[in-house]
Amino acid sequence: MDLPGPIHYIIFVPIGLGLILGGLGVVLLTNLIYSALSLGPVLVCISLLYLLLNADFVAAAQILIYVGAVNVLIVFAVMLMNNQKDPNYGPLWTVGDGITLVACTSLFCSLITIIPNTSWSNISLTTKSNQILEQDLTNNVQRIGAHLSTDFFLPFELLSIILLVALVGAITIARREEIV
Repeated sequence: MDLPGPIHYIIFVPIGLGLILGGLGVVLLTNLIYSALSLGPVLVCISLLYLLLNADFVAAAQILIYVGAVNVLIVFAVMLMNNQKDPNYGPLWTVGDGITLVACTSLFCSLITIIPNTSWSNISLTTKSNQILEQDLTNNVQRIGAHLSTDFFLPFELLSIILLVALVGAITIARREEIV
């Protein structure tokens, strides 16, 4: 969308807050179904950010593919899981937890030092080059379709076969009866 600066920020802030709150819900909720369901608003907020960046086709693909298919598949997979609690809980801290803590802390510290040193004033949301690129949006979708049906036909079909095999494997594992 080609919006003036203040209106752009007024729209961006609620989308960003929805993205952050949904992401926190995905990570912090202990019930797997609630966590999987909170992934939906995160993916919708990402598609709204694509709309703000004038990427209409990518936003529509995000809604159709990720929200409509992948999120529903994740919810079904979580519901099909055997959700029995293990009475033998492991140790409170493991080596993997320590490595993860060190990696996340170092990433957080590096972001805290990099973000204030970045010159954000040089970043502009709408420029003349963006307005020129907006004129090619109708051709952009046609180019994506042409590339998918010619240059990237084989990788596209291989990806669909891999996804089909993964789906059949997941269903097979989920429906397998326990051998006693």
